[in-house]
Amino acid sequence: MCGIVGIFNFGMKEKINPGLLIEMRDEMFHRGPDECGIWISKDGFTGLAHRRLSIIDLSKAASQPMSNEDSSVWIIYNGEIYNHLKIRKELIGKGHLFKTDHSDTEVVIHSFEEWGINCINKFRGMFAFCIWDDKKKELWLVRDRIGIKPIYFTVNNGRFIFASEIKSILVDKIIPREVNKVSFYNYLSFLTSPAPETMFKGINKIPSGSYLHMRKNGDFKIYKYWDVLDFIKPVEEKSEEEIISKLLEDLETSVQYRKLSDVPTGVFLSGGIDSSINAVLFSKNSREVVNTFTIGYEGENPSYLNEFIYAKKISDLIGANYHEKILNIHDFIGFLKDLVFYQDEPIGDPVCFPIYFVSKLAKDNGVTVCQLGEGSDELFMGYPNWQLALKMYKLNSIPLTGFFKKVTLLLLAKTGSKNRYAYEWLRRAVNNEPIFWGGAEAFFEDEKKSLLSVKFQKYFKDFSSLEAIKPVLNSFTEKTDCKSLEQSPLQWMTYLDLNFRLPELLLMRVDKMSMANSLEARVPFLDHEFVEYVMSIPQNVKIGSGVLKYLFKKAVKNILPSEIINRKKQGFGVPIYEWFFKEFGGFARDKLNSFNSHTDFFDKKYIDVLFRNNSAQKIWFVLNFVLWHERWIENIKSHEYMETGK
Repeated sequence: MCGIVGIFNFGMKEKINPGLLIEMRDEMFHRGPDECGIWISKDGFTGLAHRRLSIIDLSKAASQPMSNEDSSVWIIYNGEIYNHLKIRKELIGKGHLFKTDHSDTEVVIHSFEEWGINCINKFRGMFAFCIWDDKKKELWLVRDRIGIKPIYFTVNNGRFIFASEIKSILVDKIIPREVNKVSFYNYLSFLTSPAPETMFKGINKIPSGSYLHMRKNGDFKIYKYWDVLDFIKPVEEKSEEEIISKLLEDLETSVQYRKLSDVPTGVFLSGGIDSSINAVLFSKNSREVVNTFTIGYEGENPSYLNEFIYAKKISDLIGANYHEKILNIHDFIGFLKDLVFYQDEPIGDPVCFPIYFVSKLAKDNGVTVCQLGEGSDELFMGYPNWQLALKMYKLNSIPLTGFFKKVTLLLLAKTGSKNRYAYEWLRRAVNNEPIFWGGAEAFFEDEKKSLLSVKFQKYFKDFSSLEAIKPVLNSFTEKTDCKSLEQSPLQWMTYLDLNFRLPELLLMRVDKMSMANSLEARVPFLDHEFVEYVMSIPQNVKIGSGVLKYLFKKAVKNILPSEIINRKKQGFGVPIYEWFFKEFGGFARDKLNSFNSHTDFFDKKYIDVLFRNNSAQKIWFVLNFVLWHERWIENIKSHEYMETGK
């Protein structure tokens, strides 16, 4: 895993400043502390730089930037191609010569020579890479199918700049720092900035499953090269037992692929069903004892119960080296300064905090690669609120009059329920909008209008965050219509989160926090072939009569202890609510009061309402933006953190 950065002066106004490129590269030293490299074209108008976290082929021959034999094609690459040995063998059969022993980077560049940009269809893995064709003066930026690895870019004054992290782009002082107002509004809904935009006006990101092609005159276009709906087909397996057998076989294949490494590996283990099956399959055929890593919190926290007992049970089951760490409120507050630095743009999920520290725990114990269970809940309906959404879809299908729905909506509004799911979902149903807007929603549309200042209320008077998901909705409707695919509510919910919440929130938090510790995180549930198969399974088979993870639980019942399978769902979390009544509450109030005294984003009275209602989670969502604005827009690099609540 690595960090990449590059500049293409297509306007040919000035040659690359090597010092600037090196400074941009080293701003993300954490992504690649093992080695670094730089290349500038002979004409001086193109420059590529790389920071390396050595994982596959640790030799100097695998260093980057890397070129083909005649230096006509160059690559900088972040990621892993798990089937690279198979592709290498095919390329050797076609006459390609390799200088490295088993570098997957070199496989990518020879694949591009052989098949052009269509080579990406052969890759099984996670990646964000740039290929520069020095003869044609053309550039390609590619992000993997699921969006596990990010890549950002901006165009400014005849220069195209890209990087693995926004902070590297901002090293260039002429890049303006301005809030993207639409992204700010959407963040308040989704806890993240939907691609292709970011919270910085003028800085964009490549969407998942897409690539950018830029010609020598600076013209560029972004293409969508993978959509899971294009690969859905009727399952060949006839019975539930056959489907389960196929599921386990494919998942084990994915886990085994992701063990590929020349450095020590391990598993993040919460004690839930997803991380537990991951650990068990990971331990299968392992030559060495597996390392597992678990995070918990100090004291009694009813909103988030420690899972050590379950994680330890699975670790004992597979004979693992078990590691745990207990965090507290002081760890949390002390980390906030680093949090906003590593996030680049606001990621409202507080789970960034434990992901950072479980990554640090692994790295401190000599491990550089870890697997984790992201994606299973989206594929198999693991969230209770999804269960509620499906019930709402079912109720909405009953042929009631629009008048009855509108009357019910008015009654809910009068009882003060505007900020509840029941009201918002009914409002969407009344307006013929999709009920489900994603697996993570912070503030609904009505509440956002109360939260925002008068200025922003006017700016967004006729705007809704529905606009952010419309492209996904249109794609889903068109593809399911023309291909006669299942249009079930669950299919829509999974499809939306695969395109939206997973790449820009869940996987983004994993990438940022793991790479902050120079640790690579791998997600076997999101192997694209596994995803394609699971998405092909009909809703009625996948969830039975509406039971959370019905099919998946049946699949693992002979592998995991029943107490792991049948325990109540508990997501990876943070006891924000309990901490709100300690130092965190006072810290948040001071920060928001200070921010509101010199900015005009939020309504001060409504912020007070959130505090009076002890709305700890919502206050955290706002605070995350405030801390980001302070660090990246106001450029205040030192925060005042309290020892006793001030």
